[in-house]
Amino acid sequence: MKSLAELVLIKEKMKDQIIPSAGSDEIRVVVGLATCGIAAGARPVLSTLLEGVEKADLGDKVSVTQTGCIGICQYEPVVEVYEPGKDKITYVKMTAEKAARVVEEHLKGGKVVTEYTIGNNLVGQAEKKDNAPDSLNDVIFYEKQTRVALRNCGVINPEVIDEYIARDGYAALAKVLTEMTPDEVIDTVLASGLRGRGGAGFPTGKKWQLARNLVKDGGKKYVCCNADEGDPGAFMDRSVLEGDPHAVLEAMAIAGYAIGADEGYIYVRAEYPIAIHRLEIALNQARQYGLLGKDIFGTGFNFDISLRFGAGAFVCGEETSLMTSIEGKRGEPRPRPPFPAVKGLFDRPTILNNVETYANIAQIILKGADWFASMGTEKSKGTKVFALGGKITNTGLVEIPMGTPLREVIEVIGGGIPHGKKFKAAQTGGPSGGCIPAHLIDTPIDYDNLLAIGSMMGSGGLIVMDEDNCMVDIARFFLDFTVDESCGKCTPCRVGTKRMLEILDKIIAGKGELEDIDRLEELANYIKSASLCGLGQTAPNPVISTLRYFRDEYIAHVVDKKCPAGVCKSLLRYSIDKEKCIGCGMCAKNCPADAISKTDYTAPGHKLPSLAIDAAKCVKCGVCMQNCKFGAVEKK
Repeated sequence: MKSLAELVLIKEKMKDQIIPSAGSDEIRVVVGLATCGIAAGARPVLSTLLEGVEKADLGDKVSVTQTGCIGICQYEPVVEVYEPGKDKITYVKMTAEKAARVVEEHLKGGKVVTEYTIGNNLVGQAEKKDNAPDSLNDVIFYEKQTRVALRNCGVINPEVIDEYIARDGYAALAKVLTEMTPDEVIDTVLASGLRGRGGAGFPTGKKWQLARNLVKDGGKKYVCCNADEGDPGAFMDRSVLEGDPHAVLEAMAIAGYAIGADEGYIYVRAEYPIAIHRLEIALNQARQYGLLGKDIFGTGFNFDISLRFGAGAFVCGEETSLMTSIEGKRGEPRPRPPFPAVKGLFDRPTILNNVETYANIAQIILKGADWFASMGTEKSKGTKVFALGGKITNTGLVEIPMGTPLREVIEVIGGGIPHGKKFKAAQTGGPSGGCIPAHLIDTPIDYDNLLAIGSMMGSGGLIVMDEDNCMVDIARFFLDFTVDESCGKCTPCRVGTKRMLEILDKIIAGKGELEDIDRLEELANYIKSASLCGLGQTAPNPVISTLRYFRDEYIAHVVDKKCPAGVCKSLLRYSIDKEKCIGCGMCAKNCPADAISKTDYTAPGHKLPSLAIDAAKCVKCGVCMQNCKFGAVEKK
């Protein structure tokens, strides 16, 4: 067991090794080895750096290690070099060959390889290469962020507890156990204004207070963490677990002390093997240091954590379903009330927060409620992490203060829509959320504003769409997901969402009627009001929001039998402009349905007859358009 004094010594010893100060003589090199980095080929990069440093006999002044997700996912693999007293250098899109050159020229020769740095590889930034920034710190994508939950991600080695301690790790737990009462801890969380980052936005301190005060029989209580991140396009919680697992363990221990619990569970989906691996390492390290287990810091407080693996059921993101699954039963929701704070896991008082919520706790304890409440809006305090993806120039993890306008996220941090396309909509909240149209791009992002315009915060997925997206198709995509993920326990969700999907399929196939739009709305409102849990209650949201803001597209599908975005295959019509066609035959040569043939017409100035598409044979695969170099093939 480590004492408080020993933790202080570890912090003093390690802090200059994480980000070397001006007085240090060691260079630190970190390689992003989260899921995104590994998928892009970061492991060979790390191996090359380690071998290169050893061969160059630089081991006494250069350390090479792994870290979690640095946040600029599309530029992976990412390597960052910290030299004493200097701004870090960020190398992107690395390979083993590039890494070998960085060892030779930068680590050994002292010269930055600028052609590999972030500024010279930013999409759409070629005109700024002469003065392009070499550090991620100087790129707008990062400059505009405020990192609280992600403060250690991409900085520390998540598999080394001493590096977490060097960044004030477990200092908050020590503070609450030695200086604060449980009620003072809860009052601090309440005063901070922290709301649950899992989607609904319930005040975290109030949830803890209910679990502490409503049941006072001295019996068993539990602390649970929802790491079953299931929204399409969401990867915030995974990145925290892969980059800073101790932040979650420390926060859960603090929550246990606050409500009077001695046991916790992290429910993490089995599809997150790297997150699970690092959680297991962190749990073992915390137990070895005496930061989990019996008599923590000699205060008499006992708390330990177990892992439970989810099988990928989206419904288990709902709190009662999650707890039912931990109990070894089929993951299905339970009626509420009673709420889990009164009767939760194993019928005992239980609190459940998600990964990002817990990632804020230690900083709130150390820096104070006023510090956290100074960020954000009146009713939505602090920051929020978003997984920014879709039709956007810069994809990755973004942590911004609540109240940041959507326009700043998309046009400034995200770099705007690529290829000169127009912004059409942003989907927040995943299958439970809604689509925000272009005319609402200046909406400040917080819980209440998003609800007011028909969307929701959700866990933090933010999918950007451009003019080439069909909003009817988008609604169908998310509804198809929730139909598959419905547990089937209640009829409104099990049957109602299926009927809605059938109507959408009918509309997309060009067989819809105007009455179908009315049926969609009627079904959506019924399902929202009558479903048992949050999955069913929010499943119609993508349909409702697209009907609200993009009804004209539904009408075009039904009345005109056309998809304005040219997405819905059944409504597409491919044709060849005979005046543009030079008769080269590339479209016919590649057509899998033999649907293209010559005509009797030869356009002026051309030597070969134009071609035409037989609509009856056309399978609408689009190969003809892909192979035509003269813009003669049109899609309507």
